Formats: sequence, C-alpha cells, structure tokens
Amino acid sequence: MPGMTPIKNIEWIGDAATGHLRLLEQTRLPNEITYTDCRTVQDVWDAIKRLAVRGAPAIGVAAGFGCVIGVQGSSDEHDAAAKLKATADHLATSRPTAVNLFWALERMQRVAPCDVEALLAEAFHIHEEDAAMCRQIGEHGLRLIESIASNPKSPTILTHCNAGALATGGIGTATAPMYVAHEKKIPIAVFADETRPLLQGSRLTAFELAAAGVDVTLICDDMAAQVMREGKIDMVITGADRIAANGDAANKIGTYNLAVLAKHHGIPFYVAAPSSTFDMQLADGDGIPIEQRAAEEITEGFGSRTAPQGVKTYSPAFDVTPHELITALITERGIIQPVNAETVAEMIGET
Repeated sequence: MPGMTPIKNIEWIGDAATGHLRLLEQTRLPNEITYTDCRTVQDVWDAIKRLAVRGAPAIGVAAGFGCVIGVQGSSDEHDAAAKLKATADHLATSRPTAVNLFWALERMQRVAPCDVEALLAEAFHIHEEDAAMCRQIGEHGLRLIESIASNPKSPTILTHCNAGALATGGIGTATAPMYVAHEKKIPIAVFADETRPLLQGSRLTAFELAAAGVDVTLICDDMAAQVMREGKIDMVITGADRIAANGDAANKIGTYNLAVLAKHHGIPFYVAAPSSTFDMQLADGDGIPIEQRAAEEITEGFGSRTAPQGVKTYSPAFDVTPHELITALITERGIIQPVNAETVAEMIGET
C-alpha cells in the first residue's frame, strides 16, 4: 500500500530443510529496528512469550513457521509427525489467550504429507491468507468510516493497543479500515491510546501510522474519557485476540474500559478480527482464558523501577468486552450487526 512502512515483521529465510524464521524485534520499537532469527522451536516460543512477535494473527503466522522448524531434520514422515506434535504442544503453551495460535497449530497438524516442504507451503498459505483477510476487513470497515465521512470534519477514530500491520500478516485488523481510507484519500484522524503497561499503542501503533502518513495523535489511556467528552471521537475500532460464539471479545487490557466509555458517550464501538479469531467452542467470554503477566512489567517496565520493592501486583494482559457493548464486528466475511450468538453463527458458522 502506498505510504505504508516497508518493514517486514515476519519473514522466512532460506529453504524448507535448513531455513529459519526472522521476526521484527517489536520490543525494541520505536527506537531501534532490529530482527530476531529463530532457528529452534524454543526460539519461536520465546519470541511469542516475550512479545517480540505479538498480535493474534501474527502469532498464528509465526507458529506456522515454527512448526516447520520443528520437523527439520526428520528421518521420515512418522518421525516428522511425532516432532510436529511435540512442537505444536510446546508452542501452544507460549500464550493462552490468542486463539489464532491454536488455530494455526491445528491447521499445520492436518498437513499431509507431513514433511518440511508441505509444512512450509502451508505456513506461507497462512501468511498470505492473513494478508488477504486484513485487506477484506479494511474494505468492509471502510463502509463504516464512509458513513460519517460526509461530516464537515474528518472522521476521528480511537484505537487501543496495536492491531495494525505489525500485529498481522497484512495491513492489520483494527487499522485496516484506516489504511484503506488513507489509500483512497479519505481524510481521517486517529487517536491512539498508549496502552499500559507495555505501551503497544505508543511504541507500535503511533509508530506505524505515522510512518504510513496517517494523522495520529497519542494519548494516555486515562485520557480517553475526556477526549470523548470533548466530542473528539467519532468511533472506536479495536482488534481482538479471541471472540466467543456470542460475540464477547477479549482484547488487550483497557479495551473494556473504552467500550463502557463509548456506550456512555453514544459512540459506536467496533471490533475488527478475522474469522480465525472466533472460538465457536466457547459460548461466551467467561470461558476465555486470561493471561497473567509478570509483576515486573508494572513495577519496572522498560528497566526503570516505578513502584516500591515487594509491592503486590495484579496484571491481566486482556479483558473481555461483553457483546452488548459492541456495535458491530468487522470480519473479512462482512460486518456482524447486531452482535449476538445468532448473527455470529450466521456469518462465521456453528463451529
């Protein structure tokens, strides 16, 4: 897309038998653009766990390539199948909330024949399909932006965390409608929450939107209510890491706050995600596992202590927004509205 950052966040280097996965080291952004080469399954596990690669779709893509690494050097198909299962089982323990991880691992285990060439081809397919789904999400979401673009001022969108190009194999999920609007020269403005405690909105979303030439303004998380009250926000668009069958959506901690605030201020609240993010086996959001992060991410984030030694912490990485607070779900298949079990099943399927 014209104007978008050319930085690749996920790339396979070399052939199937001896190649490796190269990931943009997102923990170093925006100050340093560097890459991490993953040559072992443990390297991939570590990269997912410590957020070198993050965002549900990108985690799924990385896991697909991790499966290829896991079967390199196999003596035969039986050996490859055993190594693939062990690889998938291990990678599944890296992060519990993002359902795309498990979706990708299950898909890789269905590949036949089970050899590195076939597995690498499937991993590339997952990557390419995610890029295509991002584009489709952008086209569907554009309709929502266009519905208010006739206003005298540019539509202003609030987003949280990073559900952008850095979090996917394409132009993002929440950011996809923004990028498509920008490409079509529809003037928009974006407010990005900094997203405590790891500042994905500040370090990543503001970084990539600015690099693409999108008008972006950074705010602290606790400023969202005020900017809404001032009438500066026309819509909220976030991503999701897992969506239950009834439309309840888990996303980065702080998303639920925005949904409640948007409801109070009469602002539409949208969640953008591909069909692979839906977990139709979960009736509602109560069953979504919520990852707990290390205390150090709160008490000494980025190396500087900001809390007393020994203080207790509670650090859920995600929260769940009830479907009643979601105006619509934006998927590659279309827009789900109203959001409930029936409309989700109609668009996504029963299983």
